[in-house]
Amino acid sequence: MNKLTSILVDDEVSNLKGLQKKIEKLFPEIEIIGLYQKPEEAIIAINEKQPDVLFLDIEMPRINGFELLSEIKNIQFQVIFVTAYSEYAIEAFKKCAIDYILKPIDNDDLKSAVTKVLKNNTSKQEQNSNEKLATLLFENIFRKNKVVVPTSKGISFIPEEEVMHLKGYEGYTQIYFTNNTTLTSSYNLGKFEKALSKKFFKCHKSHIINLEHVRHFENEGYLILGDDYRVPISKTHKKAFLDLFS
Repeated sequence: MNKLTSILVDDEVSNLKGLQKKIEKLFPEIEIIGLYQKPEEAIIAINEKQPDVLFLDIEMPRINGFELLSEIKNIQFQVIFVTAYSEYAIEAFKKCAIDYILKPIDNDDLKSAVTKVLKNNTSKQEQNSNEKLATLLFENIFRKNKVVVPTSKGISFIPEEEVMHLKGYEGYTQIYFTNNTTLTSSYNLGKFEKALSKKFFKCHKSHIINLEHVRHFENEGYLILGDDYRVPISKTHKKAFLDLFS
């Protein structure tokens, strides 16, 4: 059996070492490839190494666990959160069936969480796990300066200013970026609408635009984004759009 790689992140060295010993003793099939106290260093390592499993502390100075995740370019691994007391976060985890471990770490709790990870050995199961993580970040905790995009390969975190336009179709969402690339998400447009900041405006039942990229309004029913990118605006949304600038 191939070993699963893991990275551990916690700002307290005693917690890191304690969790390392427990994992090495209870799960020889997991190879620990990094321990990090500083979130900034962890972000670099996670982006480079893309472990199979990330054990992530929530309450850390400067950058908490959720903010750390927002700096990961593409999440294709499973996450087990480690927390001491954040009651609202625990309720969110339960709601979305996300794995978490309470401090001080109990062996049985650790076994339960890791066993779930070891069972998630198919692409569909991993995708479901990331869908749940994306839901958690969408609905409860995520900072509003990035757009969370769940895809078939993982979760992408895109700075708002890079997102120009979102188009819904057949239950999916096509996201258009300022560099002329696109990304397709399995989330429908309505789910994005609830999570996006006030920088975004729904101009049509199938279109959401980034207001910062609007350059021109055409009376015949189009918005011009960027240099010459046209998006339809419906009659029902036209007044609300113009009211933003009155």
